[in-house]
Amino acid sequence: MINDKAILVGVDGPHASYKATWWAANYAKHAGLTLQIVCAYSLPSYAAVSFDATYTAMGDDNAAHNDAQEILSKAKAIADEQGVEASTLIVTGDPASVFVELSRNYNLIVIGNRGKGGLAERLLGTTSSSLLGTTSSSLPAYAYCPIVVVPYTDDDGNLMHLNNTITKVAVGSDESKWGLKALEIAAAFADSWGAELDVISAVPNMKGSEDEGVMASFQEDLDVRIKPLEEAYPNLKINKQIVPGPAAGALTKASYDHDVVVVGSRGRGGFTGLLLGSTSQGLLQHAVGPVYVVPRKYVEAAETRLDTVPSSPADVTPK
Repeated sequence: MINDKAILVGVDGPHASYKATWWAANYAKHAGLTLQIVCAYSLPSYAAVSFDATYTAMGDDNAAHNDAQEILSKAKAIADEQGVEASTLIVTGDPASVFVELSRNYNLIVIGNRGKGGLAERLLGTTSSSLLGTTSSSLPAYAYCPIVVVPYTDDDGNLMHLNNTITKVAVGSDESKWGLKALEIAAAFADSWGAELDVISAVPNMKGSEDEGVMASFQEDLDVRIKPLEEAYPNLKINKQIVPGPAAGALTKASYDHDVVVVGSRGRGGFTGLLLGSTSQGLLQHAVGPVYVVPRKYVEAAETRLDTVPSSPADVTPK
């Protein structure tokens, strides 16, 4: 049964996890939700990566459990400071498997990304040396709910600032059902904050008259996709952008002046393929703001179940 009143936060100790907890708590407070803070570990990964960069011998489950308790206590304190109700849970097992299974029961998972190593790298499969092995084993490939990845630093190691209030949201748009779902979620999310929504559609680089025709066609398609949103959210300011070149570059650029970037994931090309290929790795590694991922399985699952609960926390009416 889906818990549509809580956001799940994955933590593993580094400051990136605490930053993700802050973002999740801030959003939960705005939307009137609670937090479920989870620390998952398996002893091999604990010995190799180790919470808070401390080393514990393989097989020392007591030390690992104690460290997990301390991590959860720090994360819960962050939620408490914002006046958000939070519960904690320790799960022993491969983090990827744990969070994929938990994604069946929540409408949103939030994790922090510190760039190199840590929970996000293991769950997203952003390097060949990660504990998940390959990108095909990544959380976006198998999750049943959306995922928000919160960066800790930029490429130069500068700490990223998070705003208490969301004022600008960007979304990558195409005609696929994954792209349409991302657009729907982004509109609901932006509207709940009273934020502006920038809808970005990437087109291939063309030349001469061919470029003019392609741009006009993309603009017409974008207008058609936007129309239902304009009717559903009459007070939402929607800006449309047709940009030439790769989708990842456009979304990474958008992360510099938007509070959240939303993207769909289907595993094949375009905006909706971002999170399952090399393009996704570039976006997650270089984005300087939270990336809200709408996974393929989430969209497919939504098509097969009765729409009896909100499709995402963005659809929950704030208090």
